Amino acid sequence: MLSTTAIVCIVAFILGGLIKGTLGVGLPLLAVPLMSLVVPSPTAIGLVAVPVVLSNIWQMVDSRKIIIGWTRFWPLICTQLISTVLTVRFTLSLSVKEMNLMVAFSMLLALVLMVFKPSLKISPRREKTTSAAVGLLSGLLGGISSLTGPVIITYLMALKLDREEFVGCISIIYLASALPLYSAMLFYGKINMLDLSFSAAALIPMAIGLTLGKLIRERISEKAFRTVLYVYLVIMSGILIIKSYN
Repeated sequence: MLSTTAIVCIVAFILGGLIKGTLGVGLPLLAVPLMSLVVPSPTAIGLVAVPVVLSNIWQMVDSRKIIIGWTRFWPLICTQLISTVLTVRFTLSLSVKEMNLMVAFSMLLALVLMVFKPSLKISPRREKTTSAAVGLLSGLLGGISSLTGPVIITYLMALKLDREEFVGCISIIYLASALPLYSAMLFYGKINMLDLSFSAAALIPMAIGLTLGKLIRERISEKAFRTVLYVYLVIMSGILIIKSYN
């Protein structure tokens, strides 16, 4: 018999794969907070490591935008790397309740960015500086909760990238944030090899979710799906905040 913890984690990866299959992004956004209800937040972040890394490697190679993405966004990637590693080290002193609280507030920030979609106009001469600032913020959120997606998505949408360039560049940026995040967590002992072995096994339920997500994408509107996602994020944020204060 599977334990309640195992069932929740399997469901989390199916749902995470579902949103990624439907919207193209968002695996940690569903999986991490849901698993944080039954396992410590650092463990939940570590469990998504293998699916996140492998899916972004595949997207990066498939897009054939590696050189373009690195050349254009190296300030973001570099500052994100530094910010991620420093933030992970800072979170070593946090309790599980404090980590849950920070994950909850990271989710609320993600929700605000996804709902209000702030329109930014970035001139070419300011792009490098802005990229560096975005890298610092996304690294901060990534080191705390692994939820860098909405910040990066908002920024890349402001640059008006075409679809193929968007997918290629965001996969490079995601990969560049995931590798230092999980390496630092492993180095500082926040996750271990057992967590990574379970993470590799999570590829199976994630694949199920991806398949379902593709089917959903063909049958319902993106607006309807996003509405469900927003409700989920609000509920999960509230649960994690309440849990942190109990």
